[in-house]
Amino acid sequence: MEKKNIDWANLGFGYITTENRFVANYDGKAWDEGKITTDSNVVISECAGVLQYAQTCFEGMKAYTTEDGRVVTFRPDLNAQRMEDSCKRLEMPVFPQDKFVEAVVETVKANLEYVPPYGSGATLYIRPYMFASSPVIGVKPADQYQFRIFVTPVGPYFKGGVKPLTIRTCDFDRAAPHGTGHIKAGLNYAMSLHAIVDAHNNGFDENMYLDPATRTKVEETGGANFIFVTKDNKVVTPKSSSILPSITRRSLMTVAKDYLGLEVEEREVLLSEVKDFAECGLCGTAAVISPVGKIVTKDGEICLPSGMEKMGPITQKLYDTLTGIQMGRIEAPEGWIKEIK
Repeated sequence: MEKKNIDWANLGFGYITTENRFVANYDGKAWDEGKITTDSNVVISECAGVLQYAQTCFEGMKAYTTEDGRVVTFRPDLNAQRMEDSCKRLEMPVFPQDKFVEAVVETVKANLEYVPPYGSGATLYIRPYMFASSPVIGVKPADQYQFRIFVTPVGPYFKGGVKPLTIRTCDFDRAAPHGTGHIKAGLNYAMSLHAIVDAHNNGFDENMYLDPATRTKVEETGGANFIFVTKDNKVVTPKSSSILPSITRRSLMTVAKDYLGLEVEEREVLLSEVKDFAECGLCGTAAVISPVGKIVTKDGEICLPSGMEKMGPITQKLYDTLTGIQMGRIEAPEGWIKEIK
């Protein structure tokens, strides 16, 4: 398959229209078979449930060209499970998990010429999403829904290399107790926009959200989970019912334990103990791990021993191992890699 004439090495992290996408419709009783289409436009009623009451959820994942030339995706079954969880919480019809994975494979296959070559630093971002398409004026679930997948080639999340971030503890809450923080609902991201713009306007790269009940425990940022490394090299990640279960974070914890032989722990993390950690990172699909060098709180600055120049040594090993697995340089655990054939 001949690749598109794209300057892969200089791609940004943004949207580029590709030729094919997947679409399936729910008529109130069942999903249709779905199909690949070249039409990138979505046409819905002005009163569609997604526009009136934000009834929508999404996923994010990537396809890669491995060192030996295969095109693969990373743990799409977990994205399928997480979308099912999101749909159930939002009273949306579940798109079957096996069909979800099949649709991802079909969509990538239909756009193989847009999958960046190995070594370019670029990947193919995959965005499955679902929304309420039929009119709703009373506050209730819609009757009809659409499930779609589009793909777009993207460059590295951080151009020019990864530099440790400066973040702040946030005055706003990301999610309510017993709310929707544990699912990938569009509404969660809409409410975080003001907070991230305010952070950027004040010179910070991201927000550290605290638990809304006591504001003493670390939760996550607007779009990534936290991982911490203790001074004796234990990898710790916050535990909370309102944290989105990041697939990257779960994979990194397995890498830490099974590949690097490190002790791992998922538990409540108090803000007061963050000053005692050696390293901190934000993990997610886009950047895998973004190191954090400084955290500004109401009580002052926390400067991580790993510094502001580069990733800490354990964070770097986690990053190198996971990306090595994704790119085929390191053997993956069974079921982690889905080859596009």
